[in-house]
Formats: sequence, structure tokens, C-alpha cells
Amino acid sequence: METLLTTIKSPIYKTQSFSKSSHNSNPSCTLKQAFVSLTNNLNHPQTRRLDDAYSTVLEQCITKQSLPLVKQVHTHVIKSCHVVDTTFLSTKLVFAYGKSRSLFDAQKVFDEMSERTVFTWNALIGGYMVNGEPLEAIRLFVDMNVLGVCSDASTFASVVKCCGEVEDRCIGIQVHGLVVKLGFVCNVYVGNSLIAMYAKCNDSDSAKMLFERSEKTDVVSWNSIISACSASGQASEALRLFREMHVVRVVPNSYTFVATLQACEESLYLVFGKELHAFLLKSDLYQDTRVKNALVVMYAKCGKMKEAASIFYAMDEKDSITWNSLLSGFVQNGFYDAVVDLFHEMQNAGQKPDRYSITSMISAVGRLGSLLNIREIHAYAMKRMMDSDLQVCNTLVDIYAKCGKMNYAESLFERIDCKDNISWTTIIAGYAQNGYHSRALTSFRQAQINRIESDSMLLASVLQVCSELKLNSVVKEIHARIIRKGLRNLVLENTLVNTYGKCGCVDYAVHVYELIKVKNVVSWTTMMSCLVQNGLANEALEVFASMKETKIEPDSVSLLSLLSATAGLSSLRKGKEIHGYLIRKQFALHGPISSSLVDMYASCGSIKNSYNVFSSIAVKDLVLWTSMVNAYGMHGMGKEAVRLFNQMIVEKIRLDHISFLAILYACSHSLLIDEGKAFFKSLVHDYGLNPWPEHYTCMVDLLGRANRLDDAILFVEKMETNPNAAIWRSLLGACKVHSNVKLGNLAAEKLLELDPYDIKNYVLVSNFYALCGQWDDLEYIRKKMRQKGLKKDPGCSWIEIGNKIHVFTVRDKSHPDSNEIYIKLDEINDVLKRVGGYMENDKAEMLNGHSERLAIAYGLLKTQGMPIYITKNLRVCDDCHTFSKLVSKYYDREIIVRDANRFHHFGFGVCSCKDFW
Repeated sequence: METLLTTIKSPIYKTQSFSKSSHNSNPSCTLKQAFVSLTNNLNHPQTRRLDDAYSTVLEQCITKQSLPLVKQVHTHVIKSCHVVDTTFLSTKLVFAYGKSRSLFDAQKVFDEMSERTVFTWNALIGGYMVNGEPLEAIRLFVDMNVLGVCSDASTFASVVKCCGEVEDRCIGIQVHGLVVKLGFVCNVYVGNSLIAMYAKCNDSDSAKMLFERSEKTDVVSWNSIISACSASGQASEALRLFREMHVVRVVPNSYTFVATLQACEESLYLVFGKELHAFLLKSDLYQDTRVKNALVVMYAKCGKMKEAASIFYAMDEKDSITWNSLLSGFVQNGFYDAVVDLFHEMQNAGQKPDRYSITSMISAVGRLGSLLNIREIHAYAMKRMMDSDLQVCNTLVDIYAKCGKMNYAESLFERIDCKDNISWTTIIAGYAQNGYHSRALTSFRQAQINRIESDSMLLASVLQVCSELKLNSVVKEIHARIIRKGLRNLVLENTLVNTYGKCGCVDYAVHVYELIKVKNVVSWTTMMSCLVQNGLANEALEVFASMKETKIEPDSVSLLSLLSATAGLSSLRKGKEIHGYLIRKQFALHGPISSSLVDMYASCGSIKNSYNVFSSIAVKDLVLWTSMVNAYGMHGMGKEAVRLFNQMIVEKIRLDHISFLAILYACSHSLLIDEGKAFFKSLVHDYGLNPWPEHYTCMVDLLGRANRLDDAILFVEKMETNPNAAIWRSLLGACKVHSNVKLGNLAAEKLLELDPYDIKNYVLVSNFYALCGQWDDLEYIRKKMRQKGLKKDPGCSWIEIGNKIHVFTVRDKSHPDSNEIYIKLDEINDVLKRVGGYMENDKAEMLNGHSERLAIAYGLLKTQGMPIYITKNLRVCDDCHTFSKLVSKYYDREIIVRDANRFHHFGFGVCSCKDFW
């Protein structure tokens, strides 16, 4: 792109003045002169000059925006018996009251007028417009037309601006039609207003079309279209137009530079912003506070807070926008302590904080996590009479919710008189963030009853709730509403993909994803996460390959999804490739990435690589420690997990529920009974944490594995909460292994009562009944499964050889090397029978087709002397577990199998699970 420096060094930028239009520097003197003139003219009441004298005084009152002075003049006019043109002076009074922010008095004068001209209507419409009442101004315009008063260019310029303020494109188009019909389309002021209106209504295409078709354009026209492009994210177009201004020899003013600097608020265009800054330093325009404010905002939005602060502190004159721009910049860039310091500095400088300052302060103290400071700034807002300000209230509701204080958030929300979209979106998002999903949905329904317009932010919050509650029907309802109202945008589309994914509707997620015209990195990441969550890790890797072809660089979140995909596939080769990519691209290998790498390597069976990643991180956070403890637990290395956990205690790492869950899991899978009991006691007594159901499940599992079933049921009976399905499932598994029929029947009954729709529960109960010879009960369970339409998931196993993952299902003969695999299986069975006396008799043919055996046979065929890594989607059956132990012994191979429950390390005829899994 052509440098802006070439443009702004052009002679046209040097030979013409950039100075602002000058006004009398002493309005008080002018006002005094006007009153003297009025007094002189009162001595000659027969002349018309008295009307002009009143008019001059009112103009000076307007300049000063002094309501008391306007009222004095008004009183004087009423008392005077010598005023000739009352309509003229009344119109001036309407205008003066409007400028002095007294709409009541302006409307009163207007209503009392017996005769009104178009200028009178314009004065009142303009008054409502400048006082932030654009809808009322539009209503007046309608009344004016109904009464047959002809609008002029000034009327249309004001009304069009009001349409832009309320962002009502439909009314704007209708007014535009009247402009064309009445022949004002060529008026430069009306044309500029139309361009600005379309820009504010997010219709930059119409704004550009109007600009290009305009016969007359001035600097305001150029400012409007540059601003339109900047606001709509078309930075390159805005910069192109700025250069084109130079070509057509239109001299920019301060507003031009403000609009162009807005286009440079992205890091990609910061270099051009710096060029403009360098030029402005040598220009008279740099004295304009608005220009300096725009520079502060530009640097802040590009993350250059040092430069933003430098400009700020070099400014001699600062207005409220200056202070608020830097405060907002500090908030956006996470410098929350700096916000607090600057806020106090602002007060010491005599600048009164407004609602924007206070909302920045609320956001900062909220992010700092101090409830006391939030309450203090809340009290300050009340003292300044800003506690009823909608923006302040919405921000307070948001921060209280983010701090988990939903009682405060709810109370404040209920006290808001006129709740807007943001109010409802904030409370719904707060409920969702804090787990109150039903309340969030109720609030959404209430917002609908109150006829709150559902915008994209509100619907995104509701979709988050639906994803947690798995409300497929509500998601589809909201999706239909988005399409119906034309609200589709990238944020909502990405949210829909994520929500459908979490609800298990992968087909819908893919459909929405494929309809996204221009995908960003979030789109790709969300689709990958959706596929990973639904067990489609292979497809997630394919999406990543497509992403790389588009040349969109993955971010850390994308790579976290990718690591989850490789962990799900147990693809060590793919995992190493991603690890290498992270190193090559110089991603910071700490925080979530480091812990995900530990999880990935552990899930791929390489505990050594997990520990290498863990030990390479200099500053370890709680998540990383916990990930490593969990990795040891997954692989049955309980003693190593306990050693690491004790090291965490020594190093004073603040432990949480997840940390204790990891160590209890490790203890249960390694039969470390005393250690497990001690850690559970520490969870409650030393750390003051209330156990989760998962902690209780680990303890029941630990006692059950150790055949302490009496202790296990006693533990269940003493629990402070009712045992859930997972606890009874764990107890039933232990009863099956240790043949405890009585307790097993109790556990089976409770399990199916609490969770009657999970196929895994029926499989476990069926196996238990078969083992105990309870054939009638077994037939009853199978009948129940048929009635509920429940089918056992087909077993499948996969193994990675070379750069390809080979998947096998039960009795699978689709593999290209199928004949060799079955011949190898026959050979293995002969060896086991001859050397180990392993006999399967009548079950041999059926068991020979189990997916994990096919994978083991293929691993023996295609690898020499290397460990064989296999992943299975279901629990390994007893027969295949025994088969794997014997193969590891007689073929002298380490076999690592990850099933639905844990890792099994087979070697020398034994398994790391100690035959309990």
C-alpha cells in the first residue's frame, strides 16, 4: 500500500491553512456590546432596529449557552410593546432555549406561537436533536408534514441525522425518498447527512454509492465517507479515500484526521497511523484536542499504551474524552492498577469523572477481584447521583456477576427502571457464567414478554445457556429467529456451531459452519472443538489440514483443540508434529498449552514425554502440576503421583478440587489405600473443601478394588449427599470382581434406578448377572434394553503405524492386510496353546475377531521390537486382557492399551492394572 507520508507531504497540505474557524475570543465583551445596543434602540421604539437588537442579544446568549440570560431576554421581550416581528423573535427564542438545553421552555414558546414558519419547526427539531431526543425530533418532522409545512434543506439535514442517531435505516430510506422527491438531493449539507446516516446504520455500501453519485462534495462529505469506512472495519478503503482527497485537492481538517486515525486502530494499519502522527506534530492541527484524543485511542486500541500515555501526559489541555480514552485503553489492555491510579489522578486534577470514567473504574476493580473496591466505587457512583445511569448500572451488574455475587447483580438489575438490551444480556450472561442456567432461560423469556429486541449479543448469551442444558429445541428456535430477523453475523454463526456441537448435533454444526462465507480463526477452532467433543478426532484433524490451506494461522486456542484431537486418537506421531509446530512458531509453552501437552502425551501412552514437558517448564502453575499427577494416575503409577502431590504441598501450591480428584484417582488405580484416605481427609480438614460426587466415587472405587466392600458401603451410607449413579457403578464393578452377589444386586438396582438410559450401565449389570448365573434377571435386563431401544456401542480399536491410523471393528475383514492379520492371529493362538497352555475352546472363533486382538496382530506384523500402542473405545474384556498379558510374555513385546477406563501396560505377562479395571 502506498505510504501516507507521500500524500501528507504534498504542497496542498502546506500552502493552505488548517486552522479552525475563528470566533470572537471574548464573547462576554460582545454580549455587553449587544446589551448596550439594545438599550440604545429602546430609546427609538418606532424603528424596526429593536427586533434586530433583541436578535443580536439572543445570538450572544446562544453562544454562551446561558439559560438564565435567555430567560431574562424572553421576559424583556414579553414586557416590550414595541416588537414588530414576534414570529421572528419567537423562533430565535425556541432556538436559544434548545441550545441552552431547556426543551420544556422551547416547546412552550413553540406551542404559544400563533404563526410558525419552517424556521420555527427547524429550531425545535434542532433543539430536540442536540439534546439527545432524536425520536421526538422525527415525530415533529412527521407532524410538520401532516400540517402541510414545506421542509427545507436544514429540516432534512437535521431529520436525516436523527435517523442515524437512532440507527433506523427504514425511516432513513423514507426520508431519503422525500429528499429526492423534493429536489434536495444535490444539496451538499443534506447529502452529507445522508452519507453519515447510512454509515451509522451500518450500510457503508449505500453511503459509498451516495458519495460517488454526489455532484457536489466538500470536506464534510469526505469526512463522512472516511468515517463510514473506518466505523465499518474497512480500514484500507478509508485510507484510500484519504489519499484520494489529496488527488482532488480537498484540504482535510481536524475531523478528517480523526476519522482517518480511526481506520488505523488495528495493528495492521498502525504504521500509517504513526505516519499521520509524525505529520500532525508539525501541523497547527495538532493543537486540536480532538486530534490528540484520536491518537490516544489509536495507540490504545493497538496495544501501545506507552505511546498513548506519552501523548496524554504531554497535553496541556485535557477534556473528559481525553481522560476517558486513556482509562478505557488501560482497561482494554489489562492494566487495571493503572486505571485506579489514573482515576485518582483525574480527581486530583479537578476533572469530574463522568459515567464513562466510572464504568472504566468499575471494570478495572472488578477484574482485580476486590469486592470491597467494587462496593466503594458503587458507593461513589451513588454519591455522584450516577447509580441510576443505565450504563453504570449495566456495568455494575456485569462486574458483580463476574465476581460470582449474583445476589448483588440481581438486586441491582431489579432496581433498573428502564432496562435495555444490554441490561437483559448482562443478567442472562451472568446467570450463565455462574451456572444458573434455568434462571438465565427464565430471564430470556421475560425479556421476550417485555418486548426487548433480541440482538446478537443477547442471543449469543442464551445459546451459551442452551449448550449447557443441551436444549436442542430451543437452539433450533433461536437459530430460526436469527435467520428470520437477518441477524446472522460471524460471532453468532460461530456461537451456533459451538452450541450445536455441545448439544451433540454435529450435522447442524457442520451445516452452519459450511454456510459461513468468510471464516476466521475462531470459526475453524470452534468446528475442530465441536468434532473433538463428539468423538470425531480424525475429522478435526482434517479440518485443521483445510485450515492450513487457507493460510489462516492457528492461534493457541486452535492448537489446544488440536492437541485434544490427537489425545482422543492416541496419535503420538501427530502429537509430536503439533509440539514441533508450537516450537517452530515460537508459541509460549506455558499455561494451558504446557498442561495440554502433558495430557496429550499421557493420552498417547508416552508418560516419559509428559514428564519431559512438565520438567521443562520453569514456573509451573496449578493446572500443570495437576495434569502431571493425573498422567501418572492414568498409567497406574500411583506412587509417582503421590510423590509429586506431596511436592506440591511442600512448594505451597494452593490445591483445589481438581488437584485432589487427580490424586484420589491415582490412589484408587494403584491400590494406595492409606494414602487415598489421608488425602480425602486433608481435602476436607486441611483445605476446607466440600467433596464433589467425583471425590466420593474415587474413594468407593479405592475401597472396592481393595475388596473392602463393607467399608465401601459404610462410606456410601455416611456420605453427606445422596450417592449418584457413578458411585453405584463403581461399587457394582467391585462386586463383580470380588463376587459379592448381595451387595452387587443392591448396587445394580440403585444404578438402573438413577440412570436408566445409559447403555454402559445395562452392559455392566448384564455382565454381573451372567457371572452370578442370574439368568432370569439377565433376560429381564435385555428385555428392558430392547424396550428402551438401547444398543451396545460396537467395539473398535485403532493402532498408528507409520503416518496412518488403522481402525479395526469386531470380526473386521475390510483391512487390505486382513488375510495376513487372521493368519497371524492363528499363529499367536497356536503359540499360546503350545507354550502357555492357553485354551479358549468354543469361544476361540468369536474372541479371535475382537478388535483389540486384530490390532495387536497387525502391530506384531508391522513393527519389530517396538512397543505396540493400541486404543479401544470400550472396556477391554477379561479374555482379551488375559490374551494381551500372554502375548506380551511370549512375544517379548510391551503392549500399551488405552481402553475406556484406563491405561494397561502389558509386559512380561503382567498388567499395570493388577487385573482390576
